[in-house]
Amino acid sequence: MHIYNTLSRKKELFTPLENNHVRMYVCGDTVYDYCHLGHARCKVAFDIVNRYLRNKGYKVTFVRNITDIDDKIIKRAAENSETIASLTERIINAMWEDYQALNILPPDIEPRATEFVDEMLSLIQLLVDKGYAYPASNGDVFFRVRHFKEYGKLSGKVIEELTSGARVEPDEAKEDPLDFVLWKKSKPGEPAWKSPWGEGRPGWHIECSAMCRKNLGDTFDIHGGGPDLKFPHHENEIAQSEAATGKPFAKIWMHAGALRMDNEKMSKSLGNFFTIREVLQRYHPETVRYFLLSSHYRSAINYSVDNLKEAEIRLERLYTAIKELDLHNIAAATATTFAADFYAAMDDDFNVPKALSILFELVRHINNLRKDNVAEAKPLAALLVSLGGVLGILQGDPQAYLQSGKDKDIDTKWIAAMIAKRAEAKKNRDFAEADRIRIQLAEKGIQLLDSREGTTWKTEKR
Repeated sequence: MHIYNTLSRKKELFTPLENNHVRMYVCGDTVYDYCHLGHARCKVAFDIVNRYLRNKGYKVTFVRNITDIDDKIIKRAAENSETIASLTERIINAMWEDYQALNILPPDIEPRATEFVDEMLSLIQLLVDKGYAYPASNGDVFFRVRHFKEYGKLSGKVIEELTSGARVEPDEAKEDPLDFVLWKKSKPGEPAWKSPWGEGRPGWHIECSAMCRKNLGDTFDIHGGGPDLKFPHHENEIAQSEAATGKPFAKIWMHAGALRMDNEKMSKSLGNFFTIREVLQRYHPETVRYFLLSSHYRSAINYSVDNLKEAEIRLERLYTAIKELDLHNIAAATATTFAADFYAAMDDDFNVPKALSILFELVRHINNLRKDNVAEAKPLAALLVSLGGVLGILQGDPQAYLQSGKDKDIDTKWIAAMIAKRAEAKKNRDFAEADRIRIQLAEKGIQLLDSREGTTWKTEKR
């Protein structure tokens, strides 16, 4: 298996540092507002990585953090006239609901920043002792960027050309404008923890280094996140971690592509975002998941109604291939070129678009077999379900997906009665009445599906 490493800028043969055990950390969410679809894009990408590694037989320790103390959180809690604890718990619960709806597996460990302040303080003290960090006159503690000679190796930025980046603001107390904060002196009324440098709270970057070190060790296999985290967040993580330990931080760095709206990155700061729950009011969760995974994880993906509709159509094709096939106790036909080609695609830097193309080749084969040899089609249909499970799709009831739609109050008994009435009309060769019933159902967004097994239906979802 080969994985593209942002650090080396090439695909590398993946070998875990510790036998068959993969240790992976992915930056999580800052919980001040509902998660938007850009967050889901990143989480689905690494959910695929997590699922595939486990499917390959690796033991995986997957850590995804929660930032539950931050300037934005403090500001939003004040705006809402609620406590920080109330805000963060409410948003965390909503985050769990959203990710569960998208069939994103929970991490093995989900540390919260406020639970690891002691570890952060120890790491900061180590950096101060080594001369990589310094207490400033304003009560903050800063990291000396120029002291870390390899600064910029992840992002490719040249230190002489750097200006202050996101969450790195110029400050008169800094020795150098590029230095970033490790510990912030708290303002009156803000949350505060005791430290050797006075009461304050951690900077954003230090939390991930501390939580990685505590849960995965000084060096681990994979560190992942969204494209906007490469600089300065991940660059700063490397600097402070490697300066403190003298060891490589993460062996492989992975970055998911951005989700775009009208070719601009979807983000809260730009105000061009949809929350996950807003999108799920209009589209089936599995349709949304399919849309998010259908592009290569490193590629940007554009949000549009057309793209979601295309995802819906493709997922319908997959489910239609297995509908009304009783696959209970049917073993998947794993010794096939379809399975081999699927795994070859996934072994090539998690090439999901290629893997999906293999699934559609399999669908065509299943559909051809169903015409004359259903028994032979079933093991291949079971394989389709099995391979779909590697991607976190095709695990639901086919009819439930095909018959899902915006209208939650679909009268299935009435539809069944109309289908029976149409069958009776066709039996009596009253084809005009049969067509009338089909048209009547179509006007209500119900599309009939005739096959050798009988007539079923699906909704026209949009």
